[in-house]
Amino acid sequence: MESVKISPKYQVVIPKKLRKALNLTPGQQVQMVAFEDSIKMIPVRRISEMKGFLKGIDTTVEREKDRI
Repeated sequence: MESVKISPKYQVVIPKKLRKALNLTPGQQVQMVAFEDSIKMIPVRRISEMKGFLKGIDTTVEREKDRI
């Protein structure tokens, strides 16, 4: 767990260890999600970076008879 300080302009610096682990780059966008008393930052990825992330997923889904 890393600790950061909020600046007077409400800015935070993402620690180097986390930047490297998530391959974050300057100017990259992140989505901020508030949940109860915490904040989650989700990196926005280009669609080209998402290629293959569902590889091996089970696509057999039982459908309702009126939805076929």
